[in-house]
Order: sequence, then C-alpha cells, then structure tokens
Amino acid sequence: MSETFQLDNEEVPFTPGQSVLQAALTAGHYIPHLCYHPEFKPHGSCKVCTVKIGNRTAASCTLPAQAGLEVESDSDEMNELRRTLVQMLFAEGNHFCPSCEKSGNCALQALGSDLGVMTAGFRHFYPDRPVDASHPDILLDFNRCILCELCVRASCEVDNKCVFALSGRGISKHLVVNAASGQLADTDIALTDKAMQVCPVGVILKKRVGFAVPIGERRYDQRPISAQALDDAPRPGAPDSGHCAACEGSVAASASALTETTTTLGNLS
Repeated sequence: MSETFQLDNEEVPFTPGQSVLQAALTAGHYIPHLCYHPEFKPHGSCKVCTVKIGNRTAASCTLPAQAGLEVESDSDEMNELRRTLVQMLFAEGNHFCPSCEKSGNCALQALGSDLGVMTAGFRHFYPDRPVDASHPDILLDFNRCILCELCVRASCEVDNKCVFALSGRGISKHLVVNAASGQLADTDIALTDKAMQVCPVGVILKKRVGFAVPIGERRYDQRPISAQALDDAPRPGAPDSGHCAACEGSVAASASALTETTTTLGNLS
C-alpha cells in the first residue's frame, strides 16, 4: 500500500521520489503550473505551482511528497497569488494574444483564462527586444519569453546542442542564442529538435504556419489547460509510446500545415 499526503483535504498516494505536483497530477488532482514539464527535472522558476504547507509556502514541483503532509492548493489565497504571478508575466513581456501565432496553443494565455485573470494588474514594461528572423524556417520573438528555461534544457539535455541560454540577472535577464553572431541561422538547430516543441508561449515559431489552425480547433480551445495537464501526466504502468503530449500543443497541426503550405508554394512556383 502506497503512502499518502493530503491535498485540499483529499488523500493523494505517491511513490518515493515524486514531488507533490507530480503525485497530484498522476492521481488526477490539478495544481496550476507553467514551467514544469514531465520530461525535465523541476527547478521551480515560475512559482505558479506554489502551495501552502502549514504557515509556509513552497513550489510544489520541487517539494518532495511526504507521508502525512497537509497541502493547501485550491484556495482563494493561493489562486490569488497565482493570478498575480501570471499578471506579472504578462506585464514583463509583449503578449498581444489576438495577434499572436501561438494564441489558443499558449500555456500562459490558457493559464490566465483558467485562473480568471481579467485585468492587466500592473503597468506593462513593453520590452524592446529584437526579433530574430535569420533562420529560413524558424522565427524567434524574444519579447514573449517568460524565462521558463525549457528550451535551454531541451536543447542541452535532449538535443545535445545547447542552442539557447539565459544571460543577465534580475530584470535584465533574457534569452540568447549561443552563436558568435547571436543569430539562430548560425546554429545547428533543426525543426525536429526537442527545443522546438517545449516553449509554452510564442517565442520559438515555425515560419509559414502562423494561424493555420482555425479558432475552435486549437489545443486550449477544445479543453482547458487544467484538463489537458491531467491528460498529459505520466501514469504508472502506462505504455511508453515515445509521444510527449505535453510537448505537442500545435506541433502536429503545424507540421501538417507546413506540409500543405510547402506544397501550395511549390505549385505556385
């Protein structure tokens, strides 16, 4: 019989080594999160998954599950904290959802909707970061980066290329390309790389497929992020298909759209 902890007064089983967030998602209990990805070691950068244990708070993605732990997550206090964090992320970047190619497939947008974020909350910074369109197939819009580091870890740990890195500290911290020129065209990134699949917002985009998926058919049009996260959570004993649902978003649709667009352009030439 597995050990358990309490999450919002419900018993949640866990296996040794799991975090509170991992155990909760596996057991079908949603805790809002943003930078967590099931294929990478959690590092608690966004703090959206913060929960309360007694009189202290902690990021549930890095909090080890322990028997007898009493965790509070779905409360007015915690959800208000999460709304504030999401508002800050929106304010720090240029997130114009109606004109963004990632709209409907964006985790930040979906999380804001799920949490009921209806106002800006803070004065927007409107950063002025150059867009990198140097690569023939990939566009980088640094203005939308939320510093989750998923592309950095995917490129280094999975692709073994380390195309991306974070530079600077504090408010000046930003995403950079690891090339002498600073341009993506001077790296060996490929469309099939893991780093291309994990960005939760609209920073890393495939060219020529923007807005290819109609409204109503995009990932978070169909089901809220809270339901999608539970679908994506690894389950004990489930067969490993090699397919990462949490990575997909619009990847499959984009790949199909890219094929169609290439075919169309070929017919026109």
